[in-house]
Order: sequence, then C-alpha cells, then structure tokens
Amino acid sequence: MIKFSKDTFTVYARNFIFGVEDSLVSTVGLLSGVAVADLPRKTIFLTGVVLIFVEAFSMGVGSFLSEHSIEKFKTGKEKASTKSLLGGVIMFVSYFSSGFVPLLPYVYFQTSLAFGFSILISLLSLFLLGVISAKIFKINLVRNGFEMFLLGGSAILMGIIVGVMLRNISI
Repeated sequence: MIKFSKDTFTVYARNFIFGVEDSLVSTVGLLSGVAVADLPRKTIFLTGVVLIFVEAFSMGVGSFLSEHSIEKFKTGKEKASTKSLLGGVIMFVSYFSSGFVPLLPYVYFQTSLAFGFSILISLLSLFLLGVISAKIFKINLVRNGFEMFLLGGSAILMGIIVGVMLRNISI
C-alpha cells in the first residue's frame, strides 16, 4: 500500500470527494432541469456530455491552480509539486467518471424513465460517497451519508425547479 503524508492524503481525498460530489450534483441537476423542460433526449444527452467534458477539465485545472497557489504561499517555491498536479488529475478523473452515472439512464431509457433513474442513482451514489468518506475519516457513517444525500439532493432540486420555471420561456 502506498503511504502518503497526512497533508498529501488530505489533498487527494478532498479532490476526489469534491470531484465526485460536484459531478453527480451538477450533472443530474442540469440533466433534470433540461429534461423537465421537455427537450429531446438527444439534446439532454449532448448537453450532459458537453457539461462533463468542460467541467471535468475546468475543475481539474482549478484544483491544480488552487493547490499550487497554496503550495507557493507555504513554501515560496514557484515550481508545481507532484501533489498539486496529482490533485488536479484526481479532480478531473473523479469528476469525469462520476458525471456518467446520472447520464447513462438517458442512453438506455426514454426521458420519463431516465429522469427518475438518474436522480435515484445519483442520490444513492451521494449517500455511498458520504459513507465511504466517513469510513476513511473515521466519522459517523450514517450521518455523513445522509448529509451528502440531503445537501446534494437540495442542489439537484434546484435544477428541477429552474427547469420547470423556465420551460415555457420564449427567447
């Protein structure tokens, strides 16, 4: 097993958890908002794929830049370390791979079914992420699972509300 310092492990864990959570919530929130606006399934899928690619790259770059800025502040060194670079890669990979969890139902099911499945598997994935992170950090598993479920779920609800409010807008 690879050993990391506590500081390095924290950077990697933070980027993984943030990447998975943000990807699940952002992707299902967007997909749900677009789906309730009665757009074609192909448009929903395309919108999701574009979001996943752009956001994964943006989040990875943002993670690298923020971790590197903190390192420069702490050490005074300009050169990026492996820790900040790997933190960005972890963010990219976790966001990218998790984004397809809420998107896949739209590949296999009609929008009316995919909508519910997408939300359900995203909420279950959020709960599981909360439990796994709680186990790693030795905190209350159920509480952390429900915290992730409820907070992530509220953000998903935001996408649905906006989609319903704007579905009849004509521009």
